[in-house]
Amino acid sequence: MTDLSTTVRSTPTGPVLEIAGDLDFRSAPRAREVLLGLAPGPGRLLVVDLTALTFCDSTGITLLVAARNHAVSQQAHIALAGVPAHVARIFDITGLDQVFTTCPTAEDAVDRWAARTDS
Repeated sequence: MTDLSTTVRSTPTGPVLEIAGDLDFRSAPRAREVLLGLAPGPGRLLVVDLTALTFCDSTGITLLVAARNHAVSQQAHIALAGVPAHVARIFDITGLDQVFTTCPTAEDAVDRWAARTDS
């Protein structure tokens, strides 16, 4: 078991929430608290960086869906970055790969969004 840690940083396009460690039924409430404290704002991008995620159970998947719903409620957009293979497989099986935009890194997500909004 790896303890969960979260880090939030600001970018020109909106907040980046980095989630590291195990995202499971024990740690998801803490991560949810951090997530709900973010206010990406209309037309902005919330990036959830999963590069350092070591484990994710169904509660963690539910949190990622809640992150999407939170972004939508803020009239913002969401992208997942650095999605580990074990989570990508779950997304593929459940169809969530059709719901989330994914990028290799948080920087890629920010750059793509910035390029899109500059056009």
